[in-house]
Amino acid sequence: MCAKSRVAAPGAGGASLCSEGRISLYCFLITAALVLIPSVPQNLYGMVPQVWGAVLWGPFLYYALINMIIRFVLRNHDYQVAIRASFLGFAMAVSVLVICFAPNEWQQFGAYGCFMSLFHYSEFLVIAFANPRTLSLDSFMLNHSVHYGLAAAASWIEFSLEVYFLPQFKRYGYIWVAGVVLCLMGEVVRKAAIITAGRSFTHLVQNEKHSEHKLITSGIYAYCRHPSYVGWFWWSIGTQIVLLNPICICIYTLVSWLFFHDRIYVEEYSLLNFFQSDYVRYQKRVPTGLPFIRGYLVD
Repeated sequence: MCAKSRVAAPGAGGASLCSEGRISLYCFLITAALVLIPSVPQNLYGMVPQVWGAVLWGPFLYYALINMIIRFVLRNHDYQVAIRASFLGFAMAVSVLVICFAPNEWQQFGAYGCFMSLFHYSEFLVIAFANPRTLSLDSFMLNHSVHYGLAAAASWIEFSLEVYFLPQFKRYGYIWVAGVVLCLMGEVVRKAAIITAGRSFTHLVQNEKHSEHKLITSGIYAYCRHPSYVGWFWWSIGTQIVLLNPICICIYTLVSWLFFHDRIYVEEYSLLNFFQSDYVRYQKRVPTGLPFIRGYLVD
């Protein structure tokens, strides 16, 4: 889960993509293209006899070659940015191949992989555009937390076990498409929140108010007080609907709700100290955006 800053300095907002953003974009797109372009004809025209062979070993060879080139061309921080963006481009390409060529019960795992890759890469890219001064390797959020990794691993285990023991359960395409819609909605809402906040957005809560800061109440913040949390909440649930993981749907919903309930309560305590009556009026006018979460209210 993430925390965010909710104060903005005058003149906030990025006008162009910084150099790290451009490097990441080139590596993400080029890696995805170089993995997909040779792999798709191999599958379509039977150049590789096993579908899983084409999906697994072929792209890995291309990816290894791409990484050798990146290592030769880039150094230090630029290399670290490029290697992460390249990995996410590779994951996106492999996920597309799974959607196109894997057995039916595995296709939604490809959709899930696309959303995971897009989420982590776009998190870095949007920060690179909106608030480059806070950009770091952590902006990819690949090493977010142990709990985040365990939650992802639990969803993979549940999906694999259900594919093996109950493969027919994973074939209700009209249900997991609803998860696709939810993921898309969550992704758009979260990224809109980051762009609207501009230079005020970070992945850490602001504990000190500076004299030039102001409260953001425009754009998507005019409809909910915590749109980045709203987007991530529904995106996380959507990923499990895509996988048709009934256990993880319930667990993700409960754990995410509890996390954001506590996070918003703590964050709004600080915001009320920062903006006092202005934030009280904002609270009365605009909901948090998350179900049954009211935040820290002053009587």
